[in-house]
Amino acid sequence: MANAVGFIFTLCIFAAAVAHAHEKPAIQVEGDVYCDPCRVQFVTQLSRKLTGATVRLECTDLETKAVTYSVEGVTGADGHYTLNVIGDHPNDKCEVAVVKSPHEDCSEPMGDFDKSVVVCTDNTGIHSAVRYANPIGFMTSAALPQCASVLSELDILDTQ
Repeated sequence: MANAVGFIFTLCIFAAAVAHAHEKPAIQVEGDVYCDPCRVQFVTQLSRKLTGATVRLECTDLETKAVTYSVEGVTGADGHYTLNVIGDHPNDKCEVAVVKSPHEDCSEPMGDFDKSVVVCTDNTGIHSAVRYANPIGFMTSAALPQCASVLSELDILDTQ
């Protein structure tokens, strides 16, 4: 009898350890990475999504500033990425940042939009496991000549 109880206890501990090791992602973070050929740091009709761009989600503790979670991913053919977040991060600031561009001609990270803050906790009232990050990306080293007309159409550039 004692052996049976010991065996069942060991089996329960083993099952709990296996379940913990195979935790399902609590949250998925999705977003897009694009190339800004006009150097305006927002999407225009000349922008293109980047296939093969590397991104990193990093969560840091709000008090200690220590990194508590990090995961990298790569954009697919449509410039879209999906990152699986394991665990709940209610006391962290989580940001997705661009890491590496696959295109040498568009590899300068956007100073203001190379990161996007994402909430990675279930304790928010959001009824979805998916979190959508703002678009992030890279810029070309110089603006394309066509950018003047695009920005003029948006009433951003005065061509008079």
